[in-house]
Amino acid sequence: MTSENRLPEFTKVRDLFPVVQNLLYFDSAHQTPLATSVRSALDQFYDEGQHSGGPKAVWLACAEATRQQLADLLHASAREIAFTKNTSEGLNVIANALALKSGDEVLMVQGDHPNNSYAWLNLQSKGVRTHFVPLESEVASAQTFAPFITEHTKVISLSHVTFHAGQRNALASIGALCQKHGIHLVVDAMQSIGVLDLDVKALGISALAAGCHKGLLIPQGLGLLYVDGALEGLKPAYLGIAGVSNPPADMVATAGDYLIKRDAGQFELGNLNLPALYALSASLRLLQHLGLRAVEEHVLKLGDRLIEHLDRLGIDLVGPRSRENRLHIYVLKLPLDPWMKIFETHQVRVSPERDGIRVSFGIFNTFEEVDRLAGILEENNYKVV
Repeated sequence: MTSENRLPEFTKVRDLFPVVQNLLYFDSAHQTPLATSVRSALDQFYDEGQHSGGPKAVWLACAEATRQQLADLLHASAREIAFTKNTSEGLNVIANALALKSGDEVLMVQGDHPNNSYAWLNLQSKGVRTHFVPLESEVASAQTFAPFITEHTKVISLSHVTFHAGQRNALASIGALCQKHGIHLVVDAMQSIGVLDLDVKALGISALAAGCHKGLLIPQGLGLLYVDGALEGLKPAYLGIAGVSNPPADMVATAGDYLIKRDAGQFELGNLNLPALYALSASLRLLQHLGLRAVEEHVLKLGDRLIEHLDRLGIDLVGPRSRENRLHIYVLKLPLDPWMKIFETHQVRVSPERDGIRVSFGIFNTFEEVDRLAGILEENNYKVV
């Protein structure tokens, strides 16, 4: 068992997460706990609202600064970022905006997150065809989709990292395939954003949707949508004053006298989740300080340690073992009954999943915690087998 410890910066970060005093928290793929720095940002917003009635100009300036922070995170332009409520809303927004017509086809991976699927299945009423491609290898890659592409294929849509087994799909190869055939690549980045360095341009992504309550470390209720500024012919399904470039000064709308924004702003419908944006700005500063490549390496090292323990204990891993095909999510092939109760008794926070129990790491986790989890597994294994 390797004795290599965490990077020094992660030792300091751990102090920002009080949850570690109460739980072995291995559930970041569900929801990350609140850091004190993020809580302080929320407190600042509510203090401003309480004592000044709401300095809206200040709040909106924070929103735009946070938009730029997100753009920097994704190696994109601020004009390519829209704020949403969650991943599902972002996927539905882009699914309708692409103006697919009857006979057009969307390819997806069989068994991916259902909310990714429903955004496209809902277009069947317009004659759009959907096809679920079987995953016959460890992760999805260009080879997964290439045999199914036809002249009617307009979109490939999939999760970057899957919630149910932690596969890190090979987006670079899929993006190259899409560019070769003039296909849009739409990505659900809920489980990867904030955990690894995501370069939307280098990966050839047309649109990317994500929520902010996992790797981006804030409470639920805020999401983002990246839309490549080079995309043409987009048609927002809904339109509000935030989505037009020439809002009327007298706030009186007239027929035909409006211009829809040509950037991602066309998809925003009104007041933003301002307290969440304060929180997100704080969490992005934390992630920028750490560096996403360091975050990725940190969770991979935790995974290395976990796999060593699982091999020693004879417990199977449901998802990929190779580093390039995994990230921070590990599903242990264990029966939910009695293991979920055992973990609850030992104050271990994990999630039940399709084929076992999901352990997912965050920036606050340590080797020592992984070792404690292994001790619980070893202590109770003889009672279950």
